[in-house]
Amino acid sequence: MLQASSPSKHNAMLGKGKSIPHPKSTNFQAEDDAFNTPPAKRVKRGFQDFVPSKTSPRKTARRDEIPDSDTDTDNEELDAEQQVRRTDLETALPPIQTDKEAIEAYEATRAAEQVEPDAKARLDGKKWVRGKSSIYVDAFNLALETVLEDEGHLFDEAEHAVFTQWRALSYEAQYLYVRLFLRKTSSWHRVSKLGYHSDIADLPQAIADIQVVRNLPSPSSQAVEHPGELDPPESTTLESTFAFADRSEDCIKDLEEASSLLLLDELKALAKTAKVQGKNKKELLRAFRRTSGTQSGLGWSGLKRSDTEESTASAGTAFGEDDGREGTPAQLANRDVHWVDRILAETGPCIRLSLPALKLFERVHLVFYRSTLWTEKSLTTIILARIARWNFPEYIVSRSANIFASRPLLLEFEASVRTQFRIDNILQFNGTPTTDTMETILEVFEDVYPRWKALLTEEQRREDSIYSTGEGAYLRRLSPAWVYTRIIHKGAYVLGKFKHHLREHEIISELLEQRLFHTSKRGDWYQRKALLEEHYMHLHLPAPPECKDVESKKKHWRRMALRTCEEGLQDQLTHLIFHHDLQKRTVKLEKALKVPKRLQHEFAHVLLTKPAERTFEGIRIERPPSLTSSRRNSEQNTTAVPTKPDRRGAKTIWLDPALHTTDFSAASETTQLEGECSVESMCLSAYRALGYKGYHSEGGLLRTLFAHLFYDVLFLYIPNVFQTAFQTCPLDLHTDAFYPSRMSEVNARLNEISNGGAAGLVQQMWAAHAERKTCVVGLDWGFAEADLVEIARAWPPAALSTVMKVLVQEYGQRGGGVPDLFLWKPGVDGGAGGSEGEVMFAEVKSENDRLSDTQRMWIDVLSGAGVRVELCHAVAKEVRVQG
Repeated sequence: MLQASSPSKHNAMLGKGKSIPHPKSTNFQAEDDAFNTPPAKRVKRGFQDFVPSKTSPRKTARRDEIPDSDTDTDNEELDAEQQVRRTDLETALPPIQTDKEAIEAYEATRAAEQVEPDAKARLDGKKWVRGKSSIYVDAFNLALETVLEDEGHLFDEAEHAVFTQWRALSYEAQYLYVRLFLRKTSSWHRVSKLGYHSDIADLPQAIADIQVVRNLPSPSSQAVEHPGELDPPESTTLESTFAFADRSEDCIKDLEEASSLLLLDELKALAKTAKVQGKNKKELLRAFRRTSGTQSGLGWSGLKRSDTEESTASAGTAFGEDDGREGTPAQLANRDVHWVDRILAETGPCIRLSLPALKLFERVHLVFYRSTLWTEKSLTTIILARIARWNFPEYIVSRSANIFASRPLLLEFEASVRTQFRIDNILQFNGTPTTDTMETILEVFEDVYPRWKALLTEEQRREDSIYSTGEGAYLRRLSPAWVYTRIIHKGAYVLGKFKHHLREHEIISELLEQRLFHTSKRGDWYQRKALLEEHYMHLHLPAPPECKDVESKKKHWRRMALRTCEEGLQDQLTHLIFHHDLQKRTVKLEKALKVPKRLQHEFAHVLLTKPAERTFEGIRIERPPSLTSSRRNSEQNTTAVPTKPDRRGAKTIWLDPALHTTDFSAASETTQLEGECSVESMCLSAYRALGYKGYHSEGGLLRTLFAHLFYDVLFLYIPNVFQTAFQTCPLDLHTDAFYPSRMSEVNARLNEISNGGAAGLVQQMWAAHAERKTCVVGLDWGFAEADLVEIARAWPPAALSTVMKVLVQEYGQRGGGVPDLFLWKPGVDGGAGGSEGEVMFAEVKSENDRLSDTQRMWIDVLSGAGVRVELCHAVAKEVRVQG
């Protein structure tokens, strides 16, 4: 980490403010000459391909943490899955199987279609050749045709000409292009290793078709610079000619690019032939280049004239270092040609998707999916959802044709995503940010700020005069202003790092003044604004004339901080998870200000209590590692019987105290004993012995209750959030746009739940949809109606309303971390009146297990709502080794 630059330098750049050290009361312990390492965050996927190739690869951070429960033990595979984010459309579709078997079944069905009207139309229109059908091509063309039908105005004449040329391609050429397109890179692929022979009868012809150079009309749009962007991406705009794919013979002219085609074994073989040595690929390639400049007899006579032109020269320092060779750029290029030819002779012809057409089709998918996160699964899921035998809810399908108001706004949105990725790359994915990289963020921030303000004004005008209630909430997520707001938020963080507290306070105040973008962060902004007012603003901003000394000024700004906390708690857009911290600061400030007891806020009804702890003893079964090891720890167990097995986080086997009756001594190594169960099931049995009913459901029961209680709110008509007829929820459910656009309906439902109406809502929904088993997000029809009604009556109404509000506000972020066991006792009178029963959550922890952050959050929410939470420790009173 580098020394922070002087305050005067930053003051000159920002135009105001001075650097003030953090008071000791803030507990800010950062060193003066360094920035703290930001917390590890999940990798975010976006427009990586728009980022220049020189950008360092992002690194993911792994936390050494026990999974949420013993049931989650395959950490290696789970981590990889968690990093794959889905589009809003995918989250709204049912859990469809998209594996190879499902795709093959779909394609077999398509090949057998003969008499259906839509199949006949495809045949008559020559859009489908029998026996030549692929889910990938179908999905690709579905996205293209849907976009062109509704939003064709977002593309200019040259781009429409590309689409016309696309439709003229043969099926096999389209299939090859789509399969390469789904790899989401523009890297070279060897023709000899492409495969696809079962789908493409004439692969050479398909390759030739997409490599044909085609003419285009002059594009009507011009490249435009956007705020915060370094330079427009190179080679991504259409020229007078284009091809869908490039030929290696035409494009690969320098050793650096050619060497990327080689496998490690091939590179070693080539090095052995050339009699050069090197410890790694970089050293080997430098040795090749040096050898080509000193050896004779490398065959220069066969060079073409085009190979000797300086325009084809590769840089003499392809790896950023001087290798000591002498000669003009043209001579250096000629010396490389020998090795390029040798490499291409080894690899054979290669194919690469042309960047301009690739980026154009990526833009089509951005418009179709309303997201930059689409994957191969995104394409196949929507097709397979159409043929799935599910009963979907009834709602009005509405796909807006003006989600991007104009082509310039679409291009600016793309540019803003690239800029956002650059900011994230600095703050999250390349280690601790330095002073220089932080200054880069501030430069971007200052560049973006004026445009952000202008877009805020325009969006507020649209909200006030054009949009109907709730219509703009989801659309705004695809506005450049939405991305710029996040960049401004990051810029405020960096201002705090540089201790420019006055400017940070101004920016946070502006973020709070707008109520259109990133409403889920409002609680965070209120907290930071209150902290700045409590500790720093007396040094920067004036106080009333009666405040003559420093202490009176501090007291004035503590009152302002208290007012900020009150505003945050009263703001309906402040998510419930921020209330606890705002309440703590409120109590602290009132104590510091010596507010009379009768005027202080009372938060006793929501004070967090530590979860009670309970211990259950049971019999644990241990088997040799070959029997007990899961995929997670199978590679770790290198010996047959380790002297001290490490079972940290591994699944454990217990005997159910209510069931085990088998004679243990008679069991063989592979015999599963009667009553074997997981640690959660063992604890659940113990709770049942205490008179509780329960499920090991984690978040399943909460999500099922949510689907019953908010069914009509979920499928309320809101423009743009139901874009297909196969959705299980609106597109915005997993975003911060869901709650603001339905605030009146949600609050009315929460009031109904608070007044004891939950059981009636469950019964109504069950009566209307249980027979059809309607497919609704999170709804598990495996829970019995009697249990759900009993739970709704046993759960204190105010507490149930509070928990449901958390899900309404942050459904996408709060799906995990719910305690393992849900337990309840109905009242003596059956729970009539909704206040006689008891509900409780229990988080099961084995030896060496600890709570994750998401589990702590849910424990805080449940405790704050008045719901009892227990930490249940499973202790082995006896360990029986089998085998």
